[in-house]
Amino acid sequence: MNGRDPQPAPLTSHGPARVVAVCNQKGGVGKTTSVINLGAALAGYGRRVLLVDLDPQGALSAGLGVASHELDHTIYNLMLGSKTAITDVLMPTSVENLDLIPANIDLSAAEVQLINEVGREHTLARALRPVLHAYDYILIDCQPSLGLLTVNALACAHGVLMPVAAEFFSLRGVALLVDTVAKVQDRINPDLTVDGVLVTMYDGRTVHAREVVSLLIQRFGDQVFDAMISRTVKFPETTVAGEPITSYAPSSPGAEAYRTLAREVIAR
Repeated sequence: MNGRDPQPAPLTSHGPARVVAVCNQKGGVGKTTSVINLGAALAGYGRRVLLVDLDPQGALSAGLGVASHELDHTIYNLMLGSKTAITDVLMPTSVENLDLIPANIDLSAAEVQLINEVGREHTLARALRPVLHAYDYILIDCQPSLGLLTVNALACAHGVLMPVAAEFFSLRGVALLVDTVAKVQDRINPDLTVDGVLVTMYDGRTVHAREVVSLLIQRFGDQVFDAMISRTVKFPETTVAGEPITSYAPSSPGAEAYRTLAREVIAR
């Protein structure tokens, strides 16, 4: 991490939002952790950010201290309930400028129900349209699969951010994700781009991790973010605390890494 991107200038107005789908069909790569902490870091730079939990496991919601299993209205109701308004599901978080649309296990039924919907790939886009003007970034935490919910995220996104763990097994999944992105570009959303590849769970002491990063740079070049997220015990602690690392341990290397990532995202 070289931190070369300048301190972002403050904004005098907000919106329209850049929608970013954060996805990787391989689980356990730090995807949800990255959504929470990138969102918090962007909010720390004065950007208005909306986080969308599109995973039936509700890890994003839980990571922000929300007991989503107790909620009557979630992203499921917003997408598939005709009488649910987005104001019914929007929730503020403990971080200023950072809001959340939560999810719970109800969302697992959405894949089946969406099959019979007209324009099913654009259901999420229709749901988010009323608030695009109110935010600078909308980050969508996709489930670890390439099913219809993830396609919905890609269909309404301007860009894709791919977290990739610094291990060879993760590299195998990247090719499949890139292929899916290309298909969505070709058939549904021609404006979709790859915003960047984020290396997570990095341990620079190992040859293995350094070789993985080298291979990613060979494949993606400048699309690989300078910021790399190292392994640390702080991230599991923040999940228990229900808050981002930028507020839980603001001076930690992990918090600084996500602030560096946020500066890169704004600069791009």
